[in-house]
Amino acid sequence: MKRKNYDKIASIEKAISKKYGKEAIQNPNSSWDDDKEQEYLESSKKFQKKISKSNEDNDLVEVDGFLMPRKLINHESKRICPVCSIYSFNKADDYYMNKYDCCSDCFIKWVDDREDRWLKGWRPKKEK
Repeated sequence: MKRKNYDKIASIEKAISKKYGKEAIQNPNSSWDDDKEQEYLESSKKFQKKISKSNEDNDLVEVDGFLMPRKLINHESKRICPVCSIYSFNKADDYYMNKYDCCSDCFIKWVDDREDRWLKGWRPKKEK
C-alpha cells in the first residue's frame, strides 16, 4: 500500500485555505451544535410535509376509465350546460356559464332579449 504524503496534503490544504478561506478546510462537525441540529430537524419536517402535501394533490384517481389528478376532481366543473346538458370546450361559453348559467347556444336560443325573465329564474322545460 502507498503511504500518504502528509507534506503534499498539508500544501494542498494551505492552497485551498489561501484561495477560499479557513472555512473551506475545517471539519463541518466543528461548528455543529444542538441548536443547529434542532433547526435542521424542524426544517426537514416542514419540507417533508410540503412534499407529502404535493404528492397528495398529484395522486391519480380513476374516473370513468381515465386517470385524473385528485385536486381536479375536488373542484366543480362548469363545463356542462344545465339547460341542454352538452359538454362545452368553447372558451366563449365560460362567460355565459358564469353569468347566465348556460352555454352560448342556449343563451342565443333562450336568454337573448329575455334576460330579466332568465335572471328571475325562468328556464325552458326539459324536452325528452
